[in-house]
Amino acid sequence: MKPLVLALFVLLLSLPASAEEEHVHSSPYAGQQLREIKSLSPEDVAELEKGGGWGLAKAAELNGMPGPSHVLKMKRELGLTAEQEAQTQSVFRKMQRGAIVEGKRLIAAETALEVGFRERTLDGDSLRERLREIEARRSNLRYIHLDAHLQMMRVLNGSQIKRYNQLRGYEP
Repeated sequence: MKPLVLALFVLLLSLPASAEEEHVHSSPYAGQQLREIKSLSPEDVAELEKGGGWGLAKAAELNGMPGPSHVLKMKRELGLTAEQEAQTQSVFRKMQRGAIVEGKRLIAAETALEVGFRERTLDGDSLRERLREIEARRSNLRYIHLDAHLQMMRVLNGSQIKRYNQLRGYEP
């Protein structure tokens, strides 16, 4: 009898909890279905179109390797010489030109994937090919940004690099 009473008691306790339980099935992506390219926000597209970093150079930046864009913004605090400024501008222009071209290619590749899903024309092979194209573009774009950080290591001296990292909040 005791086990039956205990089982009934447990069953009664669980009823209010299950009655109050709501089934929420909405996605954190809700609203994003309205995007032109579902996998890229309008801000992502704008960043890619202008050759912005898009966070692709964090491996270099957060390991103490300055980026040309930030160096130019901090030229006074870093005490750049005229030659260093000219070199940094050259690195930046080359990076930005390449990043704009590759960013547009990435947007086009993401658009092709989007269209394939929208029109229901993808199969396993075409999906794999589109993903290869997207990742090749992303890899090229990341290389462009990371390489600019590598180049900056030859432009700046040790004390400038240390100061850069202090100004960026990476070092005390």
